[in-house]
Amino acid sequence: MDMEEIYRFTTPILEEKGHLYWDIEAMWREIQTGLKKAITLTPTLCSVSVDSWAVDYVPINAEGIPLRNPYCYRDRRTEGMFDVAFRTMPASRIYEHTGIQFLPFNTLYQLIAGEEEGVREELDLYLTIADYFNFRFCGKRVIELSMASTTQMVDVYAKEWSGSIMDAFGINKVHWPPIAQPGTWLGPMTERPAIMSIASCSHDTGSAIAAVPAINEEESWAYISCGTWSLMGVERKDALITKAAREGGFTHEAGLDGTIRFLKNLSGLWVLQECVREWRETEDIDWADLEGEAREVASQGVLIELDNPRFLPRGQMEGRLQAYYQENMWTSPQSRAQLVRSILESIAASYRRCLDELQQITGESIDRLYMVGGGTQNKLLCELTAQATGVPVTAGPVEATALGNLLIQARTLGHLPAGVTIREMAEKSSELRFYG
Repeated sequence: MDMEEIYRFTTPILEEKGHLYWDIEAMWREIQTGLKKAITLTPTLCSVSVDSWAVDYVPINAEGIPLRNPYCYRDRRTEGMFDVAFRTMPASRIYEHTGIQFLPFNTLYQLIAGEEEGVREELDLYLTIADYFNFRFCGKRVIELSMASTTQMVDVYAKEWSGSIMDAFGINKVHWPPIAQPGTWLGPMTERPAIMSIASCSHDTGSAIAAVPAINEEESWAYISCGTWSLMGVERKDALITKAAREGGFTHEAGLDGTIRFLKNLSGLWVLQECVREWRETEDIDWADLEGEAREVASQGVLIELDNPRFLPRGQMEGRLQAYYQENMWTSPQSRAQLVRSILESIAASYRRCLDELQQITGESIDRLYMVGGGTQNKLLCELTAQATGVPVTAGPVEATALGNLLIQARTLGHLPAGVTIREMAEKSSELRFYG
C-alpha cells in the first residue's frame, strides 16, 4: 500500500474559564477540508474511517448536536477523583472488572468529576472523539471496541459495557451507545452515499498496533507506539488480571481480531514537545536540528522521571524541569541540547524499566522491539532504546496509525490480496530501520 499525505492540521485546543477543551467544530471543518482534497485527487474514493486519541468524549442531544466542546484529558478537573472513586469501589475491584490502568484522565474519572449544568438536562448520548466524527459522516451512533475499552467502563472479559462499574458509579448506561467491533461497516456517508463509513480501530493506538510489521512467527516481540505518549506492551489473546499487572500499571485495551493490547502508558515525547512549543514562541526550532545537537553533547547521566504527575499539565515545562533538577540537587543542563539528550535518555530508560516489568509479569522473554509512530523519526531515540534495553529494535512505519486504519478498511472491503494478512501488508508497505 502506498500512502500520500494530502492534508495535516494542528489539533485545536481552547482555554476557557480555567479549563481545556477541544474545538470540535474547528476539527470537523479541518476534516472536511482534507476529505474534499482526497475526493478531488481520488474521485473513486470508496471508504473513510476516523481514529483519534482515547478517553475524551462529546455529549450530544437527541438531534446529534454537541452540547459543549469536549474536555481535553489534560484538564485539571479530574484531580482528586481517584480518592472519590476508590471510596465507592476499591481499585482492585475496578481492575478486576476492566483490566484498565489507573490514569487520572480516564473517562470514568472524567464522568465522576461531573457534567456541566445544562448539559445533563439535554444529554442523549456520549460519543468518543473518533466515533463522534464517524457519526457525523454516516449517522451511526456506536463506539468501536478498541476505543470503548479505554474508558475503564468495559468488562475485560465480555467486552461490553460493565454494568457493575456503571451501576456502582451512577453512570446511566442509556447514555452510552452500542459497542461495535473493529472492521464494522457503519453505512454510506450521508452526503456522499458512494463512500462507505467504516469503524476501523477508533483508538489510534489500536490502529497503530494493527500495523506492527511483525511477521516472524519464531520471535517473541513487544511494541512501542511512540509519539506524544508511548504505549509499550505485547499482544495477547487472554487477559492477565493479576496483582502484579495492576500494581505495575499495565492495561488491557481491546485490539483487532479479539486481541488484547497488554500495555503500559508512558510519558513519551510529551515533555520534549511542550519544551519545543515554548521555544517556538520566540524562535524557529527544527526537530532534526535538535536531534543533531543532542547527538553532539555528552550524557549528564541524569534520568528524569517523566511519568511524574508534575509533568502531565500543559505549559511552563522547561521551568518545571529546571525546578526538578534543583530539587534533586542535580547540575542543571548547560545547554538546550543537553536538556534534549537527557529527556531522550530518560524516555529510553522508561522503556527499559517497562520491558523488565513486562517480561517478569508475563513470564515471557522478548526477542525484538517494534517501534512505530512519529517518534521513530528521532533516530537518536531509537538508538538509545536499543542500547538501554539490550534488545534489537525495528523502527517503522512512521505513520503506523494511518496505515493500520487504511489496512483495516481495505480488509473490510475485501481489497487485500487473497491470503495476505494486515501485518504482511504492513511489512511490505513500510520503510523499516534496524538498531542493535
